[in-house]
Amino acid sequence: MSLPGYPFTSRRFVRRDGIGQHYLDEGAGAPVLMLHGNPSWSYMWRRLILCLRGEHRCVAPDHIGMGLSDKPGEDRYAYTLASRVDDLDALTEHLIGTQGAPAHGWTLVMHDWGGPIGMSWARRHPERVARLVVLNTAAFPNPRGSRVRPLLRAPFWVLRETRLGARLFLRHNVFNRLATLPPLGVRRRMPGPVRAAFLAPGELPGQRVAVRRFVQDIPLGPGDPAWPVLERTGEALGQFADRPMLIGWGLRDLVFDQVILRRWRERFPAAEVHLFRDAGHYLLEDAHDRLLPAIRAFLRD
Repeated sequence: MSLPGYPFTSRRFVRRDGIGQHYLDEGAGAPVLMLHGNPSWSYMWRRLILCLRGEHRCVAPDHIGMGLSDKPGEDRYAYTLASRVDDLDALTEHLIGTQGAPAHGWTLVMHDWGGPIGMSWARRHPERVARLVVLNTAAFPNPRGSRVRPLLRAPFWVLRETRLGARLFLRHNVFNRLATLPPLGVRRRMPGPVRAAFLAPGELPGQRVAVRRFVQDIPLGPGDPAWPVLERTGEALGQFADRPMLIGWGLRDLVFDQVILRRWRERFPAAEVHLFRDAGHYLLEDAHDRLLPAIRAFLRD
């Protein structure tokens, strides 16, 4: 597997049920925990890790079923937000208990589903979190309620609810492929080898279950399994109002739009905000030249 710009040592944490989670643990210093979303993996953090590992301990897990982590069937693993938070809890306890990571002073860097996962974990352990970096994500129910943006309504229903959606996900890898193309996921075309690296862990149909389950787990209302977790997390955000926060936002994101950005800014009016009008959902691909120095300076301050 060719992974340009990813010169890291792969590590593996095996849970009690035998499922292995891949993660990176690079550098030394105050820990920075980087949480990806869907359909990404720790490869998306490659530039940020290289930027920070001289001063910080950079930890970047692949969620179960994603990246280089194990990809169990649905009979072995519950692909839900709650299970993701439990995974993160187990991994951080492992790092603190046996790998010399500190119990306090963690910076959370979150993108896409990394926001609900990371902030739900933070709600369990607020004393561990020192700073927050928010990148095109949410940690509260959709401000629009159960409504999906009109442009996305039909494809979202097909992908989430139909047999055709299952075929598109599992057999043809459509979601992953479109997410790495402009204008859906990026505004600048990825170099071929970089796009191939984003797609590599989902090469086979059986390796794509997590991608579809993430979409199916999006909470649209109180009847959805992830809704209570996300609602409680949103209600608890106020306890982090005293933490320094940086918001980096690609304004050309089709899903995490300015309505969601506005909710973050209302909740955290003192946040340092960097907006990128030429960046889409994967803003670390579109705007890394400007975003990385901003994050590094934020962590130094």
